[in-house]
Amino acid sequence: MSNPTEDKETKYQGGELPDQDVANASPGEEQPDSATEAVDEFAQLYNDSLKNITEGEVLKGKVMGVTPTDVIVDIGFKSDGIIPLMEFDVAERPQVGEEIDVYLESIENQDGQVVLSKEKADFLKVWDTIKENFDIQAVLEGKVLRKIKGGLVVDLLGVEAFLPGSQIGLRKVGDMDALVGQGLSLKIIKLNKRRRNIVVSHRIVLEDQREKQRGVLVAELDKGQVREGVVKNITDFGAFIDLGGIDGLLHITDMSWGRTSHPSEVLSIGDRVKVKILEFDRERQRVSLGLKQLTPHPWETIEEKYPVGAKVRGKVVSITNYGAFIELEKGVEGLVHISEMSWTRAVKHPSKIVAIGDSVEVVVLKVDKENEKISLGLKQLEPDPWLSIEGRYPIGSRITGRVRNIANFGVFVELEEGVDGLVHISDLTWTRRVKHPTEIVKKGDPIEVVILNIDKEGRRISLGLKQAHPNPWEKADRLFPANKILEVKVLSSGERGLTLELPEGLEGFVPASEVEKEADKKLDQAFPPGMAIKAKVLRVDPANLRVVLSQKACSEPPQEKAETSQDFAEQQGPVTTLGEVTEIPEAEKTKPESEN
Repeated sequence: MSNPTEDKETKYQGGELPDQDVANASPGEEQPDSATEAVDEFAQLYNDSLKNITEGEVLKGKVMGVTPTDVIVDIGFKSDGIIPLMEFDVAERPQVGEEIDVYLESIENQDGQVVLSKEKADFLKVWDTIKENFDIQAVLEGKVLRKIKGGLVVDLLGVEAFLPGSQIGLRKVGDMDALVGQGLSLKIIKLNKRRRNIVVSHRIVLEDQREKQRGVLVAELDKGQVREGVVKNITDFGAFIDLGGIDGLLHITDMSWGRTSHPSEVLSIGDRVKVKILEFDRERQRVSLGLKQLTPHPWETIEEKYPVGAKVRGKVVSITNYGAFIELEKGVEGLVHISEMSWTRAVKHPSKIVAIGDSVEVVVLKVDKENEKISLGLKQLEPDPWLSIEGRYPIGSRITGRVRNIANFGVFVELEEGVDGLVHISDLTWTRRVKHPTEIVKKGDPIEVVILNIDKEGRRISLGLKQAHPNPWEKADRLFPANKILEVKVLSSGERGLTLELPEGLEGFVPASEVEKEADKKLDQAFPPGMAIKAKVLRVDPANLRVVLSQKACSEPPQEKAETSQDFAEQQGPVTTLGEVTEIPEAEKTKPESEN
């Protein structure tokens, strides 16, 4: 593109003179004074036609051309000015011939071009208006142009302003991209003319609106009203609800009639929710809110909803040592006591029967509306097996069971699932003094027992193991008549005498006074276990499980033997017996209550 100034100078220096004489003058010929004056006059007219411009001014310019990177503008100077195309909005790119306002940054740069700016021109055009609105803190309307680091760029009165992220809303805005293209009410909070820096705030506008709403709300708010608000914050003890200028506290206990572990189970930040004003301190502007109060109290018609004997379903929400709490509906929980969990099992802990979160069917046992308590039962879903226990296990009948547990005092035998009976240690065998039940049975063994007694009220069954077999003591008198000599084996020996193995599984006892031994030996040395000896029957005592014998009587002369036997029979004092050797403490002879 040709330089206008050069064209203009060429036009007036190339020989086109206004005067006829000057036109006819020959080259090199000195021009008359009139011609010189004419040239000076036209040069002055040219210079006068150029604007008297100064850097830092806003001028009118005409768009001469548009390139991919720049806009060429004629401001009436000797050369055209250049404006970067990026200073124009895509939708507002200038057209050739269009007149625009520009700011003269520099008359000549290093390339000899005039440096212009549209953005600075736009800023200066509205500066006075911006300054005036800043001074009076007026509310202006702006449009979000784009998101940048730390906030948003907005169009304010045709110029760009910065909206920091902290000034966008009353609370932190999560997605700023969603605001692009939207209009916002703004206040100018900071200005810098030299840097063309404008900082605005939407938050201040919202706070002003909130304060005005607060005044109106305080005048209108009253206890018992139902208001709509927005969940502003959630804590462990409740949630703060923005009612439109005043925050109210919705405590966790007022969120639901049911059990609530944390407010986040009921509400989320940003939720719109209707609440009831429970208390309002107008002076301190404190508001207590309720959510559950918007629904009827679930215990008002509790007896109609859950009559005694009804089967209902609920969820296990808590377990303690003494039972499990079942939620029947929000705000209504009942307790299944540990004693109401099984007819037949001694439940050590409720967790053995149910787990938190289980859906279970229960029976309503009792309703206490005044104290808001409901007693529930699990075992009542099934018939009580003890009601018909006598029909299934008549006294004297034989039944095979499994050894489920062994205690010091006896053996628990499982007759059916959940029904156990006890074989006391004294009912394990006819023939032996048992120190511990494991001498006779092992856990898991199948055994045949006899039903001895049933205590339906106490839920106990007494069993006998020895009763399932004949009692050898009933024929002991015939087997072991007095003075009969037996060949037997020694089971054990001690200071009190010898224990012998007799036929039919019975045991005999030889008191130390009836033992003949070498003087230098003790009984256990003279009569080791397994040794065969001869002994004479002195006495049979079936009631005390003893057969008393004499080893010495088998080696004495007949007369001496007779006297010894007679003397022994006439003794009035107690006889040392097998029972005395293997004496069981009196406490073990008493049958304790059965354990399931």
